Amino acid sequence: MSRLRALAALAALTLTGALLAVIPSTAASAAACATPWQSAAVYTSGMQVSHNGRNYQAKWWTQSEAPPGTTGVWQDLGACGGSTPPPPDGTCNHPNWIAGTWYPAGSIVRYTNGQYYIAEHDNPGYDPIISTWYWNPYTCSGTPPTSSPPPTNPGGFVVSEAQFRQMFPNRNSFYTYSGLINALNAYPAFARTGSATVQRQEAAAFLANVYHETGGLVHIVEQNTANYPHYCDSGQPYGCPAGQAAYYGRGPIQLSWNFNYNAAGAALGLPLLTNPWLVQNDAAVAWKTAIWYWMTQHGPGTMTAHNAMVTGAGFGQTIRSINGSIECNGGNPAQVQSRVTRYQQFVGILGVPAGANLYC
Repeated sequence: MSRLRALAALAALTLTGALLAVIPSTAASAAACATPWQSAAVYTSGMQVSHNGRNYQAKWWTQSEAPPGTTGVWQDLGACGGSTPPPPDGTCNHPNWIAGTWYPAGSIVRYTNGQYYIAEHDNPGYDPIISTWYWNPYTCSGTPPTSSPPPTNPGGFVVSEAQFRQMFPNRNSFYTYSGLINALNAYPAFARTGSATVQRQEAAAFLANVYHETGGLVHIVEQNTANYPHYCDSGQPYGCPAGQAAYYGRGPIQLSWNFNYNAAGAALGLPLLTNPWLVQNDAAVAWKTAIWYWMTQHGPGTMTAHNAMVTGAGFGQTIRSINGSIECNGGNPAQVQSRVTRYQQFVGILGVPAGANLYC
């Protein structure tokens, strides 16, 4: 009997061991994902994050080093969320996209059109249907949904109207996208020279400078009215037929001085010397004067802003061509930084790198 009891006990232990061996593998599943890692956040010892489908724990203070990192600060806790079965009918259950929210790569959101998108690159809440470099369509099966190709942008411009709206969310209604498109035929080489990347870089550079000059396309005319009488160079043979104080800054580049109105008018076939108010009353004219300056004038610089971008001289040279005598060479680094920051934002929206030589 004792031998039978021993065999029974051994069998029970063996069965229990087998069950124990089976139970963990059945119950084992990836842990829930911790809060997604954010480059701007500060993490201290013991704090946990998720990144690219894995959980990590900080060993000491860290910031900006994405897990798994190279310094050893992140302890890999294993895969997360991987064993969660997909919804039964193939539908998704992900949070709604919120503009301005930081989304690390791998984030999945539901957009306002009811479709889902996955972040291909970390981004500060760019619009999924505009910033296609940052977002891709997503289904729960991981298969991108079929969709018709986006419509060709009017005039062949590399910036779509949706991207334009994203760049200038608070713009004055005077500055229409259609006005910009109508102005493109004045200089066909604008944002159409070089590779697709160069074309987008030039468009971003132009619009970044425009943003800076007008406070985000808010101001149509120069705000300091005390300057108005100063823009008449009476030494010019044609003088100031529209009046002493008529040639103040207007439009996206804030065109000013009677000699600039005269030159722009001659180039564009418009009576700007005698009727400078056209620039503040006609959106297409306003955009044309800005593109005229960009394409043909080098100001205090040594090259046009257009040539700076298509030859690889860099964004910094566009600043020099527009206001380099005041801002460059340490003249006003805050203003230079403002332009550079905006340019970096705009190339991000267009999905291209910023390139070299950003400063002047």
